[in-house]
Amino acid sequence: MDFLKRMLLAVALSACSEGAIAQEGSNKQPQPTETWWDSPWGEADRLGNVNNLTPEGVKRASDLVRTGKVYALGIPTAPESAAYGTRKYQVERTPGPNADFTPSGSQRVTAFDERITSSMGIGTQIDGFGHLGVDHHYYNGITGKEVATSRALQTADIPPLVTRGVLIDMTKHYGKPFLEIGDNYGRTEIETAMRAQGVTVGKGDVVLFHTGWMAAKMASEKDLYRSQEPGITEDGAIFLADIGVVAIGSDTVALEALPSPPGKTFIVHQTLLAKRGVHVLETIDTNQLAADGVREFMFVLGIPRFVGTVQMVINPVAIT
Repeated sequence: MDFLKRMLLAVALSACSEGAIAQEGSNKQPQPTETWWDSPWGEADRLGNVNNLTPEGVKRASDLVRTGKVYALGIPTAPESAAYGTRKYQVERTPGPNADFTPSGSQRVTAFDERITSSMGIGTQIDGFGHLGVDHHYYNGITGKEVATSRALQTADIPPLVTRGVLIDMTKHYGKPFLEIGDNYGRTEIETAMRAQGVTVGKGDVVLFHTGWMAAKMASEKDLYRSQEPGITEDGAIFLADIGVVAIGSDTVALEALPSPPGKTFIVHQTLLAKRGVHVLETIDTNQLAADGVREFMFVLGIPRFVGTVQMVINPVAIT
């Protein structure tokens, strides 16, 4: 689509309204003044920085496997999970307790299925590009109307992520067991922590931050854990996106610092998902990686292929 068509589309859509999602909050976002969404991979691109994954990168990541130790980076999703906002998870085993359990056939077969009612954004999760946008536009200019009425930008289309993973331990940088509200890290803090910890970040990597917030607050202060948090700032997100990373995550429910800066509600999500094509990983269990002093590892994630979803519960693994 040429520039004139893009501008006409932006003008037409500015008069429309779409349902606000939970993350957008009550602060009205500024109107876009330019067509920021053009992807360097072309108008049809839906993968963003996932395009930076290569077979050579997989081979380099496999060279990091020396001990064979496997770390589960996902936590269980449950009704009692510290879910963001009003998200809920319910599971029912079927048949129910009043069903006829008479066994069938000579083998006396009995069985259960299950019925789940849930947001896919509870527990450890990946945010797809259809999850959060800027003024009715999502990654590469996809409109809110298209996201709402089609399978555009669904997480089922994200390919397996196998690449080098990097852990940056922000508790080491701040010199305390867990970060507190207001301990927000941007490019300066990230680069300083990387130098001190001997960490490098490259194109195609997945970057995880350890803040200690999960271990300190998720069980003991659930409401605080899921509503406020230390986290990455806008310039820190831009810094890593410009390197070419595929995804950024942490041991918090939203990755970014909460509360958001005035007038910039969920600015990091907008920057990464909509503008830069970088996936957000949330509620990642980094505790054991940090305890073992792991700095780089092979990151492996096969995303469940539920059609139409814009976020998805995941259990990525790190292998050292």
